[in-house]
Parts: sequence; structure tokens; C-alpha cells
Amino acid sequence: MRLPIFQIDAFASEVFKGNYAAVVPLEQWLPPTLMQAIATENNLSETAFFVRNADGFFDIRWFSPITEIDFCGHATLASAYVIFEQFKDQNKTDDVIVFHAPAVGQISVSRQPDGLIEMSFPLRAVEPLVDVPANLSKGLSIEPTEWWLCQQAYIAIFDNEAAVRAVVPDLDLLATLAPRDVVVTSRGDHCDFVSRYFWPANGGDEDPVTGSIHAALAPLWAARLGKSALAAVQVSQRTGQLYCVIRGDRVFVSGTAVEYLRGTIQVPAPSDATV
Repeated sequence: MRLPIFQIDAFASEVFKGNYAAVVPLEQWLPPTLMQAIATENNLSETAFFVRNADGFFDIRWFSPITEIDFCGHATLASAYVIFEQFKDQNKTDDVIVFHAPAVGQISVSRQPDGLIEMSFPLRAVEPLVDVPANLSKGLSIEPTEWWLCQQAYIAIFDNEAAVRAVVPDLDLLATLAPRDVVVTSRGDHCDFVSRYFWPANGGDEDPVTGSIHAALAPLWAARLGKSALAAVQVSQRTGQLYCVIRGDRVFVSGTAVEYLRGTIQVPAPSDATV
């Protein structure tokens, strides 16, 4: 069975930047074991699969090389880019897409006049972390000034961008904190805030750009900075630029994307009993 595949660099304006995602459009769902095998073979931060549903919108699922992920921002951006560029006839309008994901509900995506692709995420509440797990404290080479917590990750806040860039994670220790990942963040030197994201329990060592965590980071920094529109940079080796706006209980995260590769993959056809 042959399937189309695209590899997109998300939160990037040129190839080899941002975060890489594979996108596999489907006519119907494959068995989860097969989707996981494809994601493992791709060995990218995520592989996104989407299927057009009966409403004319799109159901979406995301897989890291090791597990299915509840919520992924950059692979949603990559999927929207593919639909905007390659599947216009499957979309209800030229500039708006609606995805449905089991863990986060509806994600509306729109293409802005300036070329940014804007995603509407549910705001993820943060709270102070009172009891810091020992492996979390030991797992970062520099002690943060504050610890916070959200549904997705532990949040370590540092005094400055230099500290965020200098942090060395002990990935073996951080892997024991599953199901949560770890994000380190501070105010930015040339933007509102910066971050890095470590996720050894769920996908890899350091994620290049993590759109989903900005549904928690943006409201946190918005409250501190007294502004609802923020520019963020994930200061990984590949680097990515994100633009965030808080509107009520939604966080709008925007970025650009570029195509790196398109082609087909050859995989075993599933039997009817396994779909």
C-alpha cells in the first residue's frame, strides 16, 4: 500500500530550521500499531496523520517515534500547511481549517494575510509546583528561580536567557518524570520569552520547537508582562519563532512553515480486522 507523505519544517521560514514533522494524509484510519511503526521509521519529532471526517473537517492524530501524543502544535501547523497548499479541494474554505483531536477538542487554523498560520489552542492553566520531585531538581544543571506545573510539563523559570541556553539536562533523570516533560523558560533578550523543551519519556532528547507548550507558557508570561500579544523563540539548536495571543480561554499560536520533502511510502496493507 502506497501513501503520500510530506516533510515540513514548522515554525520556520527556511528549511533546516524550526521543527520537522512528517504529514501523512489518509482516506481512513490505519491501525495504531501501523501509524506508530511509520512514525518510528520516520524518526522525526512527530508524524501527523489526518482524515477528512463526515463534517468536511479533519480528524488528526500525532505520533512521536515512541508513542502517540495527546497534543502537538508544530505537526498541526505542518498539517495545515499541507492542506492549504495541496488539498484545497478537501477544505471548506480557502483560509480556515478545523481539526478535531481526542485530547484537546477543536483546533481552528487560519491563514493570515501576512502569511502566518494561526492555530487556536485551549489555554492550559499553570500552577506553582510546591513539592519538586528529586529527579526534576537534579535533572537540570542549573537551579531555576521558580518551579511551575501544567498538564503537559514541569516548568522551570530562570532569571535570564543565558541560563536557559546554558542548561544541560540529565535525560535519564528527566525520563523518570513521565508522563510530564520539562520546559525551561525566561524572559528573552530580543523577544518576550524564550524556552527549551526536554521530553525523553515521550519522544526524544530536546524538541526543536514545541507549539503545544505555548498554550501554557504564553498565558504565564502574559500575566507577568502585562500584555496579551507576545513574541517567543524556542532557543534549540534549530530555533523557532512563535507569535502568541491570549483571547479568553484560547491561546492563538502562529508561525510559518516550509516544505522540505514530498513523496510516497510503501507500507503493508492492513487487514479489515486490524483497522
